[in-house]
Amino acid sequence: MAARRRLKRVAASQPGFLNLKSSLDPTDLVGCRRKRVNKNKKKNWNKYSDVHDVEEFLEDVRHQERTTGGLLSEKTDDTLFFVDLGHPEKTQQKDEAAQPDEGKKRKRKASRPLRIDLILQKDSLVPPPKDILAYQQPNAKKLRRIAQKAERLAAKGVVPRRQKQLLNRRPTDRTVKKAVAEANNNPAREYYDIWGQESTVSADPWYLQQTGKKLVKRPEKLNEKPSVLPAVEVIAPGGSYNPDFFSHQALLQEAHKVEVQKKKKEDKLEKQLAVNKEDKATEESNLREQVEGLLEEENEEEDLAPAKEDDEVALAAIAVTQKKTEKQIKKEKAEKLKEQQRLTNRRQTEQQQQLFQLRSIKASIRQQEEKTKSKQMQRKAKQEAQKAQPRRLGKLKFQAPDLDVQLSDELAGSLRQLKPEGSILKDRFKSLQKRNLIEPRERAKFKRKLKVKYVEKRAFKEIT
Repeated sequence: MAARRRLKRVAASQPGFLNLKSSLDPTDLVGCRRKRVNKNKKKNWNKYSDVHDVEEFLEDVRHQERTTGGLLSEKTDDTLFFVDLGHPEKTQQKDEAAQPDEGKKRKRKASRPLRIDLILQKDSLVPPPKDILAYQQPNAKKLRRIAQKAERLAAKGVVPRRQKQLLNRRPTDRTVKKAVAEANNNPAREYYDIWGQESTVSADPWYLQQTGKKLVKRPEKLNEKPSVLPAVEVIAPGGSYNPDFFSHQALLQEAHKVEVQKKKKEDKLEKQLAVNKEDKATEESNLREQVEGLLEEENEEEDLAPAKEDDEVALAAIAVTQKKTEKQIKKEKAEKLKEQQRLTNRRQTEQQQQLFQLRSIKASIRQQEEKTKSKQMQRKAKQEAQKAQPRRLGKLKFQAPDLDVQLSDELAGSLRQLKPEGSILKDRFKSLQKRNLIEPRERAKFKRKLKVKYVEKRAFKEIT
C-alpha cells in the first residue's frame, strides 16, 4: 500500500497528470509528508491505517452481486451483451392499429403493477442466507448410520428383524365378521368357566406385544415346588388307636432312637463343659505362682554362659570360610551341568518306558472314569435326598417335632376312650416349615421394660 501511494505522488508530480477527483489538490500529494507512526501499538492500527481502497473494492463487489447476482468478471458474454435488432414487434402493432376491425372492440392498455408492489419487490439478486437450523435433524448422524447399515444388509439379502416380525404376522381374514356379544340375561348362552385353563385371548400376539397387553411368561422356576414332600404326611401304622403289635413296637423303636440321639448330644455338651480335675488349683500350684518372680536372676546368669560359647563358635565358622578359587568354581559348574544332563536323560528314559505301559495307563484311566461316574451318581442321589430335607431359610434351624406315640399300657381299645395328643395347628405349622414354605420361627419372648413396684396398702400395714 505504501508503494502505491508513492507511485501516486510521483505521478501527480509529473506535468500533464489529470486527477479524476477535483477535490484533491496535486500539490497536497507532493507537499504533505506521511507522518511516521509506530504501528506496533494496537491503538494506532485504525487511526493511522488507510483502508479506503479496500472498502471501495468490497463495495464494488457487493454492488455487482446486488445488481447482477455475481461478479461481472465471472459472467459469460451472452449474459452481458445482446444483439440489437430494432423493434419489429412495435411496427407490427402499429400496422394492426392502422387497420382496426369493426367487429372487434378496441383493446385497453396493458395494466401496469402498482407502485406499492414495485416498492415491495426485491431489489437485490443476492440469495437469502441459508437457515442451517431448518435443515438440522436430531440424531442425524445416528439415523444416517442406521440407514447405511440397512442398505448394506439389503445388498447382502439380510432381512431386518422388524420386517421379519411383520412378515410372520398372522394374516387377518377381512371377510370374517366380528362376534356379536350376547346379552347377560340370555339363558341360552354358553357357560363360561372362570377357573378354566384355556386362554380366551385370540388377538394377534404381535399386536398384544406392541400394545403391552401380552401377559408376561411365567418363569419355570416358579412352577417347581420347593419340596417333594406331600402336604399331609400319613402317620405310621403304629400310630393308630388300635395298632398291630409289631407296627407299634417299630414305632416305639423309632421314638427310642430319637431319644437316644438327644441323650448323646446332652452328654457331649456336659463333657465339653465339665471342669478337669487336673486344672483345679492346689497348694503346690499356688506356692509356685507366688515364688515365680523370685528365681529369675539365677536362671539369667546360667543362660549367659552358653550364649557366649555360641558366639565364639559362630566367629570361628566365619573365619574358616574362605573365598573359593577359580578351579573350585569351574568344578562346581561342571558338576551342575552333569546333574542337569543326568536329569534330562532320566526324563527321556521314563517317557520311553511309558510307551510300554499303555495297557496299565488305559486301565488306570478306566478306573478313574468309573470313580468319577460313581461320584456323580452319589452326588445326584445326595441332591435328590436333599430335596426331601428342609433347607436353611432363616437364622434358625428346623427342629423336627416329637413323635406322637403312646406306650403299650396307654393304648385304648376304642375311640371313645382314646386320649387326644398333639395339636393340628402345630402340626400344620411344622409341615409348612418342613416343606420350605416358611422359615423356622420361635415364639417371641416378652421382656418387661419397667420393674414391677410393690406397695403395701395402708389396710394391709394395719393388719401386720
